[in-house]
Amino acid sequence: MKTTRTNVPWWLGTALVAALAAPVALAAPQQQGADRAQSAGMAEPEEEGDQSNQPINDTWITTKVKAELMAADDVDGTDIDVDTVNGTVTLSGSVKDKAEADRAKAIAKQVRGVKSVNSANLKVAKAGGG
Repeated sequence: MKTTRTNVPWWLGTALVAALAAPVALAAPQQQGADRAQSAGMAEPEEEGDQSNQPINDTWITTKVKAELMAADDVDGTDIDVDTVNGTVTLSGSVKDKAEADRAKAIAKQVRGVKSVNSANLKVAKAGGG
């Protein structure tokens, strides 16, 4: 029986093995991370369309609140800063009136993982652009 040897670089074989082993190696830490998040009392996204198994944290909340503010037609999200510490969202910046401030606070409260919203730093812009 005649065998044929091909000139395949060693790194190509190594890369192929690594690519095939990666899904197996990554599956266990994801489950362990979910177990740690659950035992730490952290909420996890539950929406059916949500593909992430990552726990909700302050960075996620800040990003989600900001995105919701930017998407709202009745709130100027570009003028509102969002900061989150331990699930408490602080909104700061300027709004055109109290109704916009109230709407921004309501939007932030609807985001999963938000424990409370502080909107005391939202300032109503003075009429006349001053």
